[in-house]
Amino acid sequence: MDCRIEIYLDGRWQLAAIFEPLLQSLDQGIEGECRMEYDTDYAVENLNRKEAELIPGLTVGFELFRLKNWPPFLIDLLPSGAGRRAWLRRMHMERDSPQADWHLLIKGAGNPPGALRVAEAVLPPPPNHYVNGFPRQDIIEQREDFLEYAAERGAHVAGASSVQGEAPKYLLAEDHAGMFHTEGALSDDKIKKFWLVKFPRGTRTDKRNCQILRNEAPYLEVARRFGIRTGIPLVYENDTLFVPRFDRIVGKEQVTRLGMHSLYALANIPGYGVPVRHDVYCLALAKVATAPARELREYILRDILNLALRNTDNHGRNTAILRNDTEIALSPIFDFAPMFLDPEGINRVSRWEDERPGSQPEWAAICEKLQYVLLDQTETRTWLAALSNEVQKLPDIMHACRVEDEIIERLTSWIGAVADGLKSADPRTIA
Repeated sequence: MDCRIEIYLDGRWQLAAIFEPLLQSLDQGIEGECRMEYDTDYAVENLNRKEAELIPGLTVGFELFRLKNWPPFLIDLLPSGAGRRAWLRRMHMERDSPQADWHLLIKGAGNPPGALRVAEAVLPPPPNHYVNGFPRQDIIEQREDFLEYAAERGAHVAGASSVQGEAPKYLLAEDHAGMFHTEGALSDDKIKKFWLVKFPRGTRTDKRNCQILRNEAPYLEVARRFGIRTGIPLVYENDTLFVPRFDRIVGKEQVTRLGMHSLYALANIPGYGVPVRHDVYCLALAKVATAPARELREYILRDILNLALRNTDNHGRNTAILRNDTEIALSPIFDFAPMFLDPEGINRVSRWEDERPGSQPEWAAICEKLQYVLLDQTETRTWLAALSNEVQKLPDIMHACRVEDEIIERLTSWIGAVADGLKSADPRTIA
């Protein structure tokens, strides 16, 4: 019992590795023992080639990997959250359990984000009555035909948020006539643009969940003004958010699929992930990034904005790296929203080792540790202290970016506290 892992490399999908869960531990799902090895022909052609690695650091060669748990990069490919529940229904499984993991991998991992997929999960072309796709308005209105089609094609995105009541998400491709299809249903030459489409968590009668989704596009523009790496602006209409994909680049002759891995995968965190310290992610990022110091600063800048705007759902699958033939770097920011409004109450998931719940991070202590991953302590502290002034301006920036007044009012005092915390990083401050 095994499956084939394919990678999009050199302009085509090709067999890269074989993954095999051990039969006696299959009921343990992703926590079970397994084996994996690069395909022999693939290894011969790509021996020690960095861009051919399934994930940065997993050297291409002839070694048979014997693992106590499924490799974390494989978990990125699995449907989770709302997508997992949709697949369980489709497979007529009455309840969720680790036993479902293998079935989800070989059925639901055919078109995940990034440049990896499971060959056995790649679906055949859609039925003829779906060949023309769906107009944008059908998606916005979530008409029955579209939902049936999406479920049939397994369009729910892998890697959804790990909390309960997650937002349904679909990976869709827009053709040159403006009609929408699930990813994998069109040949590359027919694709104009790739989208991730999100709906509110719960139902459209849930005001808080709709408010969160409604403010995600303005939040992204605040991030852009704050100097964070961002993608193309999001499009929001009637409780539907259209997110342009940044892991797909449509060229004149072909589609480029960029490698994409979550921080859980990058840091080799097993399972679906537990709260992990930022320090762990920074160390993992510094090991693989093409420009480590630049990426660490980018990471810190994002955490400051997550903290100030209370995007509390900052777990390791809501941040990722992108890689191409020449560079490994953090992807544009995504899933950035006022998650403190979530009715289920999401506390800040990832924290620094020198950070206590309810208090500001100890930035001076954090900088002292980060000097061991290529960031000069004095320079970083000076930079953080200077950022205090930029943080103080956030309420005005939020107004300019059309964040709702209620959110700004609730955050203004907290933003001031975050700014004060950054001031304490000033190296001229007497300890």
